[in-house]
Amino acid sequence: MVKSDTMVSMSSLPDMQNTIDERNIAIDKVGVRNVMYPIAVLDCANGKQHSIGNFQLTVDLPKEFKGTHMSRFVEILNQYSKEISVQALPEMLKALKERLKADFAHLEVTFPFFIEKKAPVSGMPGMMQYTCGFKATQNCTFDMVTTVEIPVTTLCPCSKEISDRGAHNQRGYVKVAIRTNKLVWIEEIISMVEACGSAPLYPLLKRPDEKFVTELAYDNPRFVEDMVREVALAFEADERITSYEIEVENHESIHAHNAYAFVARDKKIT
Repeated sequence: MVKSDTMVSMSSLPDMQNTIDERNIAIDKVGVRNVMYPIAVLDCANGKQHSIGNFQLTVDLPKEFKGTHMSRFVEILNQYSKEISVQALPEMLKALKERLKADFAHLEVTFPFFIEKKAPVSGMPGMMQYTCGFKATQNCTFDMVTTVEIPVTTLCPCSKEISDRGAHNQRGYVKVAIRTNKLVWIEEIISMVEACGSAPLYPLLKRPDEKFVTELAYDNPRFVEDMVREVALAFEADERITSYEIEVENHESIHAHNAYAFVARDKKIT
């Protein structure tokens, strides 16, 4: 054990972060990213789902300070024990603001979210993974955006129209970011988006399921433009969703490029 008279106190060590910076440039966001930590997320089927979050925590830095205190970001995470819930985010951001004497505090987290999904004919169950997340900001008020990425099947209407046999299809990825005035379950967002595609994806398919999904996609052709518009209509019809961004990218099966479409709306304005 080190003797107390040889120990160096933190107060006696120089604090370079608090020194004056003369370049006169404020920094919008500074902090830590790629911090892995347990997180608990509301789950419609089971009440709560445990996952692993990849966190980014940042604050603004006034022009007169040389740096921020990076360790304090992780200390805030540690204060919330071994599991962080979405409900704790406002309190966490307020703690970040106070501890780092900032005007703005930001938190971004992404995590895998699993849903048990049954095949459409055989009913065989499997676990389907979706990449989800939250982007939260605290200044005078708290603001949070929910993000979800949903893979779907899309079948080309043009290919179906001009081909004598079949039509090409591909996997499309729909990334949505929504603000809400009430709780919208992640599962609800996924269901709304999957209903807009040519067919959903499944973790497990037997031959009767594969036949069903293939024919379903053929009966519901979708351009990338169709996808983004259909999802927009679904979000417009839900009064709980106050604003949204929708990004659709099809990984084309017969083209060297990907097809892309994007829509953003604030329903309070439009």
